[in-house]
Amino acid sequence: MPIKLPSFRPRKDAYPPDLWTKCPSCSEMLFNKQLDKVDRVCPTCGHHFRLSAAARLELLLDEHSFAERDPGLQSLDPLGFVDQKPYPDRIAAAQLATGMRDAAVRGTGRIDGRDVAICVMDFGFMGGSMGAVVGEKVTRAAEDALAERVPLIIVSASGGARMQEGTLALMQLAKTCAALERLRASRVPYISVMSDPTTGGVFASYAVLGDVNLAEPNALIGFAGARVAAGTIAQELPPGFQRSEFLFEHGFIDRVVHRRDLRKEIGALLRFMRPAEAPQVPEGRPGFSPIGFLSSLAEKVVPDELTEVGRG
Repeated sequence: MPIKLPSFRPRKDAYPPDLWTKCPSCSEMLFNKQLDKVDRVCPTCGHHFRLSAAARLELLLDEHSFAERDPGLQSLDPLGFVDQKPYPDRIAAAQLATGMRDAAVRGTGRIDGRDVAICVMDFGFMGGSMGAVVGEKVTRAAEDALAERVPLIIVSASGGARMQEGTLALMQLAKTCAALERLRASRVPYISVMSDPTTGGVFASYAVLGDVNLAEPNALIGFAGARVAAGTIAQELPPGFQRSEFLFEHGFIDRVVHRRDLRKEIGALLRFMRPAEAPQVPEGRPGFSPIGFLSSLAEKVVPDELTEVGRG
């Protein structure tokens, strides 16, 4: 009678994703709780994992200093966009997965006791894509920084503009840039922090307009993908193309800062970069209004007959 040997289950190479994370750089298996204790930076190779908006705020700001503003803003579906599933369903799924209303959180807080206006993006919400809500939060953060004369800090983590909102998403590029230009003209500091990834329309607008542009190590930063860029110029791209170290070497980024040093670096910058005092407008003399100036200029330049036609 043949002997029946006990069967052994094959060894599983998969680890529970809620307990372990595999480092994409060194392939080390990392225990999630230990990884969270080191700000989600691989202790073996230094790879920077992506951070949620809540973890980023906790990392940068003084304890219990954050006060959120506009928490109820939420994207609508003005285009009735449907791809594999309707846009509202995608929003609902992202909200359920992240606990956020949209891909950005903004408010006020303190860093080393200094008041700041801050806006943080979360790549976990539809790839951190910028729609009308994200653009509005960035713009309002800049406007609050201008009104309260406090430095502005924006932490970017995005794949670009949100295609489900079409032209409405692209309009956010101009809107955010206009708000930041008003901030710059008033000499209120703006520090931009680029994390992995910062690409597309976010890169093409507010992410690179900081008075100081910081980036985390090995972050993917650029407009179009490397394959598109290589195909456009019909040349092989240099090693490390579109990574933060490459951009630093070519003068596009001011500093590449390790995550554990980021708060200290921003705190040091804030000690030097202080908002200018608000200009005093003489009594009885109105301040400069860009819209009013352009309207009066148009009345002088445009012929009277065209003006009458436009009014009619």
